Amino acid sequence: MTRNKWIDSSRFILTGAFLIPVLLMGAYFAYRQMAPFGPSSLLTVDLGQQYVDFFAYFRNIILHHPSALFYSFSKGLGGEMFGTNAYYLFSPLNLLLLAFPGKLLTSGIMLLTLVRYGLAGLSMAWLIQRTGLQHGPRIWAFSTAYALNGWMIANQLNMIWLDALILLPLITWGLLRLIREKRPGVYIAWLAVMLIDNYYMAWMICIFTLLVLLWQLPALDGWKTRLKTSGAYLASSVLGAGIAAVVLLPTAYALTTSKGTYTETSISSKLEYNPLKMLGKLVPGSFNFNQMPSGQPNIYIGMLLLMGAVLYFFNAKVNWRQRLVALLITLFFIASFCYEPLDLLWHAGQFPVWYPYRFSFLFSFWCILLAAKTIQPDFQLKWWGALILLGVAILICWETGRLNLSYLSTSQRMIGLGFAVIALATLVLARHNSPRLYDLLLILVVTCDVATSAFTSLNKIAYVSQNEFGQYTSQLNQASRQLKKKDTGFYRVAKTFMRTKDDPMQSDFYSADHFGSTLEPLQPSFMGAIGQPAGDGFVSYDNGTQLTDALLGFKYTMTARNHGIMNGNKIMPLSGYRPDWHSQAKVGQTSMITSWKNKDALPIAFGASSEIFQLAKATLDPLSYQSQIFQALAGRPINKSLFTVQNFNSVKYTNVQSAEQITGTTFRKQNLLKPATIQLKFIPPTNDSYYLTLGPEVKENASISINNRDFAQYDTYRDTVVINLAHHQKGKPVTITLRLKKTSVWLQNVSVYRLNQRPFNASLKTLKQSPLKIEHRSESSISGHVCIHRGQSVLMTTIPAAKGWHVKVDGQSVTPRTVIGTFMAIPMSPGKHQVQFYYRPPFLILGALVSLASLGTCWYLHRRQSHKRNSTF
Repeated sequence: MTRNKWIDSSRFILTGAFLIPVLLMGAYFAYRQMAPFGPSSLLTVDLGQQYVDFFAYFRNIILHHPSALFYSFSKGLGGEMFGTNAYYLFSPLNLLLLAFPGKLLTSGIMLLTLVRYGLAGLSMAWLIQRTGLQHGPRIWAFSTAYALNGWMIANQLNMIWLDALILLPLITWGLLRLIREKRPGVYIAWLAVMLIDNYYMAWMICIFTLLVLLWQLPALDGWKTRLKTSGAYLASSVLGAGIAAVVLLPTAYALTTSKGTYTETSISSKLEYNPLKMLGKLVPGSFNFNQMPSGQPNIYIGMLLLMGAVLYFFNAKVNWRQRLVALLITLFFIASFCYEPLDLLWHAGQFPVWYPYRFSFLFSFWCILLAAKTIQPDFQLKWWGALILLGVAILICWETGRLNLSYLSTSQRMIGLGFAVIALATLVLARHNSPRLYDLLLILVVTCDVATSAFTSLNKIAYVSQNEFGQYTSQLNQASRQLKKKDTGFYRVAKTFMRTKDDPMQSDFYSADHFGSTLEPLQPSFMGAIGQPAGDGFVSYDNGTQLTDALLGFKYTMTARNHGIMNGNKIMPLSGYRPDWHSQAKVGQTSMITSWKNKDALPIAFGASSEIFQLAKATLDPLSYQSQIFQALAGRPINKSLFTVQNFNSVKYTNVQSAEQITGTTFRKQNLLKPATIQLKFIPPTNDSYYLTLGPEVKENASISINNRDFAQYDTYRDTVVINLAHHQKGKPVTITLRLKKTSVWLQNVSVYRLNQRPFNASLKTLKQSPLKIEHRSESSISGHVCIHRGQSVLMTTIPAAKGWHVKVDGQSVTPRTVIGTFMAIPMSPGKHQVQFYYRPPFLILGALVSLASLGTCWYLHRRQSHKRNSTF
C-alpha cells in the first residue's frame, strides 16, 4: 500500500478519529493532575455526589449481588432498581469499571470518560465516511468537533448520558440506510441499543430521527415513495422499541411511581429567557458552574463549522426543498432552546433539575452534518460572503459583551473573534493548490478551536481531590467489612457522617440514605414525617431517635472519631449528633470510625397489633407521629405519647427582643450592625434521651452550636427535624446557641422533648415477642419463619410497599397491605408460619415476551427480504 493510500485508508481515519479526542483530553487531565496522574479527580457535582456511588454499586451487582439488579435495600429503606439501573447503569461500557475497586474508582472513571470521548469521535467519523460526506483525514475536523462539542464538555460529569453521543451517529446511519436503501436492520438494532442503554436520552434521539426523516423526504421521488418510507420508519421504530421492551415496560411502570410523578401538568406558553443570550454560546469556553443549574444550551462546535452550517442554507448544490426543511428544523431547535412547551417536549414533560437543555447535543450534531455537507473539497467561500460573515462575527462579539454574561470574558470574545477570522481565511482559500496542506490546516483550525473552548470551560469547574474521596471511601469500606464479618444477618446501619447520600451503595451496606431521580416519593414523605432530612429525590437518616432506630432495624451505627479530623484534615464530614449511641456496645473500630451495636433494633419483620391499620396520616409533629406508630404497633393507646415536652431552664437574649415563648416567635435584631444570639440552656433532669426539634425556617436564618461546638447537621431539609441533645447526662447543662445570619429568625417548632424510657421499653418488649427468623435472603427475596403471639394479628415489615413484592404465607399467596402510607404489612393469625417475600419488577415478564416477539418479527422480515433478493438474483 502506498503512503497516500494508507493515509486515506478507512482504518487509519477511524483510528485517528478515536485517538485525537483521547490524546487531547488525556493531556488536559494529566495537566490538571486528575487521578491517576495526580492528587485531583474528575469528581464534581453529580459525578462526585451520586454517580460514583452508583458505579460502586454496579461493581457489587456484577461481582457479588446479581439480585440487586432488580431491588436493593441500599436505596433508602429499600427500592426497585431495574428502572433506576436503566437510567444510570445499563451502558455496557461500565464493565470497564470492574477493574477499579474502592478508591481506584476515580481512575476508572477517567479512563471511561476518555474512552467515551474517543468513541464519540470514532462513530461520527464512521458516519461521515459511510455517507460519503467527507473523505480522507479531513474527516478528523468534523469528528473532533463532535467529540469535543460544547454539550459534551459541559456534561462530561453526566457520564450516564454520554453514550448518546456515541450511538447517535450509528442510529442516524441506520436511518439513512432505511430511507435510501430500504434496509432497516441497522436502524432497528442501534435504536434498540440506545433505548436499553438510556431511555431518557433515547427519547430525545427518537424525536430527532423524525426530524431527519422530514429532512430526507424531499430527496425521494413521489409522494407514494415518501409515504412508504415514512411507514417503514414508523414500523422500524416500533420494532426497535419492542426489542427493548424487556427494559422499557418495567422502567415505564417504575417511573409512574417515582420520577413520573413530577411531570408538569400545566404548560405556559412563554419564553424562558431573552433569546439573545444564546449568542454567548457561540463563543469558545462559554460555560461555568452557574450554567449548570440554569443557563443556555451548550452548542459550541468551533467557528469554522458553525459558519459551514450557516452556509448550508445557501448551498445551491443541495435540493432547495431539503434546505428549506433544514432551515425549519434549525429554527425548531432554536425555538426549543427558549420556548417552554418545546423545552418540555424534549425533556419528556419534566423541567430538568440542573443541566438545562439536555438535548442540545442533537443541535451540535445537526450543525456538524450540515457543515460536512457544505465544506466539500471543492468548496471556496467568495470574498463578499466572507465579509458578511465577518460582520456577523463582529456583531456577535459586540452583542455578547453588551449582555454582560458571567461566563464570558473580554479575552474569550477576542479569542472567538480571532478564530472566526482564521476560519474565514481558511474557507476563502482554494484547496486545489495544495490539498494535503489545506486539509491539515482545516483539521488544525477546528481542533485548536474546540480544544481551546473545552479547556477554558473545564478550567472554571472545581473538582473533588483524590484524597477527599479515597480516604473517606477506604475508611467506610473498612468499617462496613468489619460489621459484615461480625454479623451476616439483615440489618441497617446509621451514620453520623456523610460524604454523599449514596454512601450505602458505595460501601455495600443497608441504611436509609439515598439520592437519585427514581426514588419513590413515599420514602421522602415518611422520612420527613419522622424528623429526617428529605426532599424530592433524596432521603438521609441523620437524626434518628431510640424509637426510629428500633422500629427501622438500625442494629449498628458508625460515628466519626476525633470529630472526623485526621492530621488536621477533615476526612469524615459530620452530618449528625447521636449521644444516645455512646451507651451502646462498641463492636468495631478503624482509625477514623467507631461502630456501635443497638440491642433494641427490631428485625425487618415482626409481629404487631392490627391497630396499625387504623392509624391516620402523619402529624406535623415528628415525635408525636413516631410515638403513635410505635404505640399502635404495640397495641397500646396512641394518645399516650412516649415523648414529653420539656422546658428550657434559662434563655439569654443578645441584641434581640425577649419573649415569653420561644417556639413560634420571630426574633429580630435590635442593632443591625451587631451580632445577635439566642442562648437556650437546658439541664436534663433524668438520664433519658432528650431531643430538640427544629423547623426548616430556622436553618435558613440562624446557625446552631451545642455547648460551643458548631452543630453538625445535614442542612437540606423541608420538614421539622429531630436532633438528639442528651443521653445519660442527668444534671449536666446543655447550651444551645442560635446565631442570627440575617436580620430576623422565626424559631419554628423549636422545642425539647424527653423520651419516656419505661413505657418505650414496655412497647419494645411487646414488639420483640414475634420476630421473623430469616432462613434465606438476597437483595430481592427474604424467607423465614415467625411465631405470632396472642394479641398480635399482623406481620409488620419495614420494607417499603411496592407492587413488585409478592408474599407467600405457608405456601399460599397473600396480598400485603400498605400501612402508614409506606410499609408492607401482612394480616396473620397467631401461631407458627412460614413466610416468603420475593420481588419481581412489574411488567418484566410481559416486556420479555414483547422483546422476544419483536426479535422474532425482525428475524422473519430479514429472512423474507433475503429470500426476495436471492429470488431476484
